[in-house]
Amino acid sequence: MTGTVNDGATRIDEIGDDIFRISTKVPPDVVPGGFTFNPYLIRDDSPLLFHTGLRGMFPEVREAVGKVIDAAKLGTISFSHFESDECGALHEWLSVAPKAEVVCSDLGAMVSVNDFIGKEARGLADGGTFTTGKYRFRFCRTPHLPHGWDAGVLFEETEKTLLCSDLFHQTGDLEPITSNDVVGRSHEAMKAYQAGILADYVPYTPLTAKNLAKLADLKPKTLAIMHGSSFTGDCARALDDLHVAFRDVFGREM
Repeated sequence: MTGTVNDGATRIDEIGDDIFRISTKVPPDVVPGGFTFNPYLIRDDSPLLFHTGLRGMFPEVREAVGKVIDAAKLGTISFSHFESDECGALHEWLSVAPKAEVVCSDLGAMVSVNDFIGKEARGLADGGTFTTGKYRFRFCRTPHLPHGWDAGVLFEETEKTLLCSDLFHQTGDLEPITSNDVVGRSHEAMKAYQAGILADYVPYTPLTAKNLAKLADLKPKTLAIMHGSSFTGDCARALDDLHVAFRDVFGREM
């Protein structure tokens, strides 16, 4: 690990070998409880950016990426589902790295992304893989988890890092990575949101348990979380426990 670069509201932390969490914090008066938006940069022969961040955050995230690699050499830009914090700055990133390949679900490419960027993204079916050099990524389709029929996550098979988008979201300005009760934190955030405008942001469907069990079967060692601290520890159990939390908060009427 190379340590931490802290630059005002945006900081960079290496949470695994050449895996960087780029975190921009948002104060409680903007998002209740405070919030972080965390794109992930994987430094490799063909570097990968997972989540573009919001378009308005592009200058800060671009500067942070530039402290680790030459941003023009990004090889892949990927994300879970079509939403502003996932891919809102996609055009801006493609202007910096025009040779980068956009990778998303095959459904997402067909219904949203190809039209959005004006060219064909690489749409992956469930289980589709690609490499960036020493790292190999598998796309795991997870429809409606965390939300969106086009949703999916990336699993890095070498170091066993799950780039898990909005799963395990937590509020507050938290440490970059923890081995503490990340499910408990996320459960509390979900319950707090149920009282406000962000209620029911995760649909609880018959697919929820199946999707989470599929991810748990991967036995990841690290959860790279988009909002809040990342997690290292018994990730399979955390994914099983997350289903219990989802059922408690979102599935009580089923």
